[in-house]
Amino acid sequence: MSTQLTPAKNVQVPAPPEIIPVTGHRVWCDGGGGALGHPRVYLEIGPAGYVECGYCDRRFVAQSHDAHEDERVDP
Repeated sequence: MSTQLTPAKNVQVPAPPEIIPVTGHRVWCDGGGGALGHPRVYLEIGPAGYVECGYCDRRFVAQSHDAHEDERVDP
């Protein structure tokens, strides 16, 4: 007896994470949802050129490695 798999209907695939270009290597993220967001976390962009928020999966991508470091970058 063989079982044939059929594609599931009405399956929602999660949207890709939001990508936010930044000019500095230090950023903060609060989820962007005001009271519906998450606690503010400070992130450092490393050699890969990007960092992802552990709460909301936003990806912050450095536009230039020569940019000034600034913790006040607002996504």
